Amino acid sequence: MTTRVVLGIDLGSTATKVVAADASAVVHVLAERGCPMLGEHPGEAVHDPRQVLTAALEALTECVVHCGQKGLVVDGLSLTGAMHTLMALDANNNPLTHAVSWADNRAADQAARIKGSPAGAELHRATGTPVHPFAPLSKLVWFHEKTDVRAVKWCSLKDFVLLHLTGRLATEHSYASGSGLMNMHTLDWHPESLRLAGITADQLPELVAPTDVLPLTAQIDGLPTGLPVVAGGGDGPLANLGVGAVVPGMAALSLGTSGALRVVRDEPGIDEHCRVFCYAIGEGLWVLGGAISNGGSVAAWAAKAFGTNDIGSLLAEAESVPPGAGGLLALPYLLGERAPWWDPDPRAMILGLRREHGRAQIVRALIEGVGQQLALVRDAVAATGAPIDRVRATGGAFRSPLWAEVISASLGTDLELAEDSEGSGLGAALLGWRALGELSSLRAAADLIEPVDVVRVDAANAARSAAVRPVVERAYEALRTLSSELAEAEAGAADARGR
Repeated sequence: MTTRVVLGIDLGSTATKVVAADASAVVHVLAERGCPMLGEHPGEAVHDPRQVLTAALEALTECVVHCGQKGLVVDGLSLTGAMHTLMALDANNNPLTHAVSWADNRAADQAARIKGSPAGAELHRATGTPVHPFAPLSKLVWFHEKTDVRAVKWCSLKDFVLLHLTGRLATEHSYASGSGLMNMHTLDWHPESLRLAGITADQLPELVAPTDVLPLTAQIDGLPTGLPVVAGGGDGPLANLGVGAVVPGMAALSLGTSGALRVVRDEPGIDEHCRVFCYAIGEGLWVLGGAISNGGSVAAWAAKAFGTNDIGSLLAEAESVPPGAGGLLALPYLLGERAPWWDPDPRAMILGLRREHGRAQIVRALIEGVGQQLALVRDAVAATGAPIDRVRATGGAFRSPLWAEVISASLGTDLELAEDSEGSGLGAALLGWRALGELSSLRAAADLIEPVDVVRVDAANAARSAAVRPVVERAYEALRTLSSELAEAEAGAADARGR
């Protein structure tokens, strides 16, 4: 019997992956090409769009070759990728700029100004995108204030790749819902966002549904022209689909260098305090949640700071420390923080440090701090009326028992560990199968994917973690002003050095 597959193309922050998955969510082939993030200036984090396109085409071609060798028949392509990217095009759709990534922080001043304005909260409520430097809205304001770029069109990196595959410059509601430019209630470009950004709707791609199908026009060895290319969606929303977390009450949690927690519901909206994002999956489904900037990166930082290359041994030391880290409390904001604060300024803090503490306690405190941040995101999601009683988790951090133990306790629930594979790429492939009519609904993905392991919550540790959480919130609030003053002093010193 012939096995048919859809190829999910995932344009990640450091690599492009292409997965070949059948309609039962079985991945048969994976191809990958690295594509580094670039940055020469403070706060800069960009990609060369032509380099990403080349990597995507190479990975796609390799995947097609392996499919042929295995006798797999390719029924279509479907795209996903890291959200919040932005690039400028000329009249011939050639890049005028690098693709500015979600990690680029150069629009911090513009974001702070918009967020502090009377329109700030209303923009968040209308678009579902927090007012933050990562958002394309803030980046557009930065481009217009700080550069002389004269773009004919603005698009995302994923839109640029879709353009070269199909000849159409289009973006779909999922990706657009993370731009700060689309009204999530009308599924059209938001006039107030466009006004602030200084652009018109005709400078943006056409809006399509995530399941819309465009014919392949690019010449790809082994693929026929006219092959269905599904518009796709953002990597966060499709990660929920890829791990089966698309039913009420089940959250998807990913934890690698950074982290995120998202739950699916069938209407758009955010909490009254603007602590979460709301992005479309498609067909009326939306993910609510938040991304945190500091995840597994805190352990990597600690290893470097303590002069060791052996992160595993360092985590083993920290695992030997009882919960509570000997009375230490960490705000792990080495990279500022996104959810639920959406604040690029806060600094990492270790509170309660005494001479009896060593690196093991500090590392454990940092990891517990990450767990507390994810729990604060969960609490904000629950405040929207979307309670969470199950968590489907994935990511490289969970190879460590310490991370799994701490996150389970922080959330006060068991962790259902999903296959540590290609969540977003698999989600794109499943979205493709839905577009091609092979899945009855997007929620049907929940029946296809089972966890590979379950980490049971320790009730005593969960109670201790919950008791500390209000202290974490108060510590952030108490230190927020000091962090902003430190950021201003640092900027002033940098300006003085530059003169």
